[in-house]
Amino acid sequence: MKGMETQSLGICIGASTVSAVWLTKFNRNTLMTKTKCIPHHGNPKIVLLNLLENNQISNITVTGRKFRSIVNLTTISEPEAIELAYGYLNYNADIIISIGGENFIVYEIDSHGKISKPYTGNKCASGTGEFFLQQIKRMDLEPEEAASLASEGEIYNISGRCSVFCKSDCTHALNNGVAKSDVAAGLTKMMAQKIIELTAKSHKRNALIIGGVSNNKAVVNHLYDSFNNLTIPKEASCFEALGAALYAVNTETLALDKNSIIREGKSSFSFHNDLKSSASEVVFKTIGRNEAEMNDEVILGLDVGSTTTKAILLRTNDNSLVASEYLRTNGDPIAASIECYKSISNQVDVPINIIGLGVTGSGRYISGLHAQTKVIINEIIAHATATVFFDDQVDTIFEIGGQDAKYTYITAGVPSDYAMNEACSAGTGSFLEEAAKESLDIDYKDIGEIALKAERAPNFNDQCSAFISSDIKNA
Repeated sequence: MKGMETQSLGICIGASTVSAVWLTKFNRNTLMTKTKCIPHHGNPKIVLLNLLENNQISNITVTGRKFRSIVNLTTISEPEAIELAYGYLNYNADIIISIGGENFIVYEIDSHGKISKPYTGNKCASGTGEFFLQQIKRMDLEPEEAASLASEGEIYNISGRCSVFCKSDCTHALNNGVAKSDVAAGLTKMMAQKIIELTAKSHKRNALIIGGVSNNKAVVNHLYDSFNNLTIPKEASCFEALGAALYAVNTETLALDKNSIIREGKSSFSFHNDLKSSASEVVFKTIGRNEAEMNDEVILGLDVGSTTTKAILLRTNDNSLVASEYLRTNGDPIAASIECYKSISNQVDVPINIIGLGVTGSGRYISGLHAQTKVIINEIIAHATATVFFDDQVDTIFEIGGQDAKYTYITAGVPSDYAMNEACSAGTGSFLEEAAKESLDIDYKDIGEIALKAERAPNFNDQCSAFISSDIKNA
């Protein structure tokens, strides 16, 4: 008697990636024939539609926590998918640890292979896979390179109780000359510690790790001593998609209408007023720019920030700009300073007389020491001096930097009061840049132009950077 063959496709739409598993069932044997794991950069709809383009399989099931609710396909919850994949692969574990881009979830498994109790992490982004990617990007590292460096480095102690404190620890360490390998080692240790703290609620010690972070060997290596047995299946990155494919094998074939896969639903967000309506209230002030002339007397200004480093050459007799540079700090303030000096030098082709160097920014001390200058100025003084230069009537400054945001009050041209964000990175430049790139695949240079095209900007939660990230993904 001829056997029956059934093909199925399981898709998991996660916070950062879309994973897919293709199965073929022939009689009683079910084989995994292909897998894919695709970063969606905040647009899972496009990845999903591309995945289903030219697809001939109609037995399809989708899982995932958020996006699955707006697709016109058979769906199951992530716990259901995990149970099915666990039963199919026949691993011996009593706890499954899912380490994903947005959060950590721990599932206790009973003697029947069913989930008996889940534990979830808090809403803080620190320690998640996406947060790790953001921090290593600030060090100009790729994931595999960062994991390799972390395995070799000495662990630098990094706070894990808040994403802001963690980011600040990384930035300050790099600005003080701590090696990237040591900071990466500290990050992976902190991530592992968050997992260990979460699993402390359970007495189960035979662990199976799934999710994209399971590919980070440096994180995993910190976990071995905390469990009796620790297994990382080769299907770890597509575990839930495998469960969805297994479910699809045994479901009735549905007619797949490719034109209505995505449900058009009403947004749950309120919206801001159109940004363009306020354009007439904004005034931009600029400084004059001229070519350097023979024997000009100039002052070099350097701002070594957490994200970018800037330099200008100011001519003293007319306060005009004769050269400037703006580049990434990449976790190495001295190297960034040197690159600024080189760029300034290349822009001036006549002999000049540099009479001083003023340094500010979060990396001012190490760069000032390197340059052997005594003129090291904090950001508040630098902001106030430059602001009053442009407009002596200004009494309020809002400075939105890469690492923090500051408010300064000016009295008679002198800063008399100030405040800064003390507990959250929401609203800072680095968060804006990272959220735009990681969730929307928008380069930081294009954020402003794209934002001004908006007519209905969603009103995102402003309590915590982790909540805003969730809102962005939901939107």
